[in-house]
Parts: sequence; structure tokens; C-alpha cells
Amino acid sequence: MNTADHSDASDGTEPDARFTFANERTFLAWSRTALALVVAGLAVAQLLPPFPGVPWGRHIIGTPLILLGSAVSVVSYLEWTGNQRALRHGEPLSRSRLPKILALTIAVIALGATALALLSGVRTH
Repeated sequence: MNTADHSDASDGTEPDARFTFANERTFLAWSRTALALVVAGLAVAQLLPPFPGVPWGRHIIGTPLILLGSAVSVVSYLEWTGNQRALRHGEPLSRSRLPKILALTIAVIALGATALALLSGVRTH
């Protein structure tokens, strides 16, 4: 196999398999989270009853969840490859950006959903 095709895959030394597997399990957990966010966004956009007086409300909640799932998928892959590279070179692992991204984005979506629920309740009375 040509090492140029695998720029960092064969560089450095093989890390302890336990660390490699732990890194992979973390990546798979983030992948499941990404999939759950995409499915939740699709469910909100397609299955949630419309908000009275706010017909676009489902899409305002569902679309950011789908986009967040997509972003988590990409960032988790980038973090997995960066961590694997660091393990191979005996370097410290970088801190994950995903918890902060998830917490802030979900908080904003939840606040928006609350506002939509309240707005739709005011319009019906």
C-alpha cells in the first residue's frame, strides 16, 4: 500500500489498542448522537402537528436539529482522526468542541420552540 495514500495512517507508532478502541467508541457515540438529531429534526418537521397560527413553526425547530446532526457528524470525524493522529505521535489529545456546540445549539432551539409554543397559544386565544 502506498503511504502517500494514507498521510497519517502509517505515521508514528501504533498506539495501545485500548486507546484506539476508546477513540473509536467515542466517535461511534457521536455518530449515534448525530443520527438521533437528524431523525428528531425530520420527525419534528414531518410529524409534529402544526402550531396554530404559526405554520412554519415545525420547520424552524426541525431544520436546525437536522443541521446540527450534520455538523456533529463532520466534527466528530475530524476529532476522531485528530485524536488518532495524536495517539500515534504520543501527543496530548485535543479537547472536544462537540459538547459546547451541542449545549449551545440545543439551548437556542429549545428557547425558539418555547417561544413558538407560547406565540401559537397567544394567537389561538
